[in-house]
Amino acid sequence: MTTLEAKLEAAREDLADRDGVLVAFSGGVDSSVVAALAHDALGEDAVACTAKSETLPEAELEDAKRVADEIGVRHEVVAFSELESDDFVENDGDRCYHCRTMRLGEMLETAREFGIETVCDGTNADDPGAGHRPGLQAVEELEVHSPLLAHDITKAEVREIADRYDLSVADKPSMACLSSRIPTGLEVTEERLTRVERAEALLRQWGFDQFRVRDHDGLARIEVAPDELERALTREFAETVREELSELGFDHVTLDLHGYRTGSVSPESETEPETDGTRDGDEPLVEDVFAGDSRSRSDD
Repeated sequence: MTTLEAKLEAAREDLADRDGVLVAFSGGVDSSVVAALAHDALGEDAVACTAKSETLPEAELEDAKRVADEIGVRHEVVAFSELESDDFVENDGDRCYHCRTMRLGEMLETAREFGIETVCDGTNADDPGAGHRPGLQAVEELEVHSPLLAHDITKAEVREIADRYDLSVADKPSMACLSSRIPTGLEVTEERLTRVERAEALLRQWGFDQFRVRDHDGLARIEVAPDELERALTREFAETVREELSELGFDHVTLDLHGYRTGSVSPESETEPETDGTRDGDEPLVEDVFAGDSRSRSDD
């Protein structure tokens, strides 16, 4: 038996020993693997639950529904609003803690309604060593079970397991909640979240795979993966994206020549959890940008 097979067997046995589990489910690779393991171990006694809020892109919710169907697991969607929390809206260095506390709180309440005692999340064995992770504090405080972490399953192993289950998200890029696009210290508002979601939908239509649109109080800073940067430097893209993002309410539109970097608007040394438990953090730099100003040159 290989090391990974031993870990898989231990994780399944762990879950099978429980009367039922509810998995905090985003449709990302980590939570999808946990949901698949839980469904294997418990069948109908496993539930995948997605918390819908202003910070979850509609496209991600649809992905979660699709992946739950792939797995065959029962899928529930609950709705709440992080914007009701002043601590979250303030967007300080502990925003992810406040978000995760509310999101997992919804999971725990839903589990109680279904008579389920165990809530699981997708935290993997690589996450605790990934820097300042305030969201993990919420997981610990609320006593949420993390089977990938408990059985030392790393991110690379998670993707291998997803391949074994033939999950379509095995190679899916990490996707943090929309609030991670707003620099720390700038209030999270529904207006900012909405225009970021619509801006990123535009980049998705252009065929980009790994990207972010950061909202610097009306300045859109577009990040795309380094190997996709050449396509973003075309005149056609620059003119189209400038026009369409201006219509969404951005005053200026820029392209970051560093390319995509996780968490580039977060506090230094802080990493933010992805919606599925992976990380999204880096140093807060804004430089080397080009794409254009939404104003005409006559306004300069």
